[in-house]
Amino acid sequence: MRSRKEAVIRSVLLENYQSYYRLAFSYVHQEADAMDIVQEGAYKAMAKAGSLRDESYAATWVYRIMINTAKDYLKKYERERGILEEDIAVSGDIGRDVELREAVEKLPLQEKTLIILRFYEDKSLAEIAQILQENLSTVKSRLYRTLEKLRRELG
Repeated sequence: MRSRKEAVIRSVLLENYQSYYRLAFSYVHQEADAMDIVQEGAYKAMAKAGSLRDESYAATWVYRIMINTAKDYLKKYERERGILEEDIAVSGDIGRDVELREAVEKLPLQEKTLIILRFYEDKSLAEIAQILQENLSTVKSRLYRTLEKLRRELG
């Protein structure tokens, strides 16, 4: 029933707008670009509302769409302008430490996503596993390896 699912998605989008914006901003570090990502992600979510299997997972389903939209935006931006992801600065509390910011920026997108979800968005490991559609143990081990990589990078 498409109209019911659309209503659920619309409600989730409105309730979590700030979270989606923060997520997008943590990838692109520009207000206008972050708003474009959220708008594009919302459009995709509404267009694909019929494919939502379980309404109780609508929030994580939309979160996943926003992550993928942000990643797609970065890939397109890098391709079109030839700008590497490492040149984009990280915002937020963790961004105050220049060395740490640079180390996080050098991470591959998959690892950077883990850091953003865990430390910028304050998501639990279980929530991250749900958003990324991975096993909890996989998320734990990938996060551990990513943090070890950052520790080695920072000396």
